[in-house]
Amino acid sequence: MRQSQDLDRRAFLRQVGSGAAAAAVASVLPGRTPAAPTPSSASETAVKALYDSLTDDQRRVICFDWNHTTKNRGLLRTFVSNNWFVTEPRIRSDFYTKKQQDLIHDIFKGLVNPEWYPRFLKQLKDDTGGKPWGADQSIALFGRPGDDRFEFVITGRHHTLRADGNSEAHVAFGGPIFYGHAAENFNEKPDHPGNVFWPQALEANKVYQMLDPEQRRRVLVTESPHESEVGFQGPRGRFPGLPVATMSSDQQAQLRRVLSLLIEPFRTEDQDEVRACLKAQGGLEACSLAFYADEDIGRDGVWDNWRLEGPSFVWYFRGSPHVHVWVHVADDPKVPLNAKG
Repeated sequence: MRQSQDLDRRAFLRQVGSGAAAAAVASVLPGRTPAAPTPSSASETAVKALYDSLTDDQRRVICFDWNHTTKNRGLLRTFVSNNWFVTEPRIRSDFYTKKQQDLIHDIFKGLVNPEWYPRFLKQLKDDTGGKPWGADQSIALFGRPGDDRFEFVITGRHHTLRADGNSEAHVAFGGPIFYGHAAENFNEKPDHPGNVFWPQALEANKVYQMLDPEQRRRVLVTESPHESEVGFQGPRGRFPGLPVATMSSDQQAQLRRVLSLLIEPFRTEDQDEVRACLKAQGGLEACSLAFYADEDIGRDGVWDNWRLEGPSFVWYFRGSPHVHVWVHVADDPKVPLNAKG
């Protein structure tokens, strides 16, 4: 029976996908980043299928106008935090049918690099006390899939991802995202055992090891900013740490490897859009790298908190007391931030 349901769902997705591709936007809309997801991308196709399957009662709970605002979260579509639920119903609940739960899973799976899919499942299981995927995550839909603008948002502990078919002009990932992991305990050990994202920090620390004493003096900052401070400063911003443009070619090459690891967990289209946004604002050479000395777990000189920042690019990795990563990327620094830590 399960095999039959899966085949029915895949056939449905193919049908919806061909319609979405025709209605859309076969080429990228004016003003939108060209290297980006489209309405006919895999996740966006599943979003359309999910929306079409919803009852009126379901839509009243999880579907909102594009510019829907709330008192506590402002423009709800753009909000991001480290532990929140965009709507009340959990995915794995009787609010959704089994087919709808499978469609939501298709959306989620399409947003991540297939090699990272098992690691995201581990993160979500660890961070929900062993619950299965979907048991402690929620979703919302903004706008109307199939029209010009729509966005799907999935949230939970250490988890905010989006699918928007490039509806949100200028912004990578459809808006700010969040990922994190507390693999074994809230307060992790210096080597962060089992943490799926900690290798990103180890690779960044290799850059620090390559720096000369004067560069280390400049790159090491005394105090970490608040975790949700990832708004854009623009081209005239004062970015903390060491300007990438002053680094040697081998140091920059290692930092490019760090960037590749940062975007690796996500689908190729989002990776491409991040690179396009970064290039539009001067590339890595317009950014600065900072390590923070104040929250060094174990005082071992392996910096748990660090940040790569440019005019409209912020990737803020906090490994203390466990991993929280705040990401805000666009091709225009005028894009506002709506975040709460």
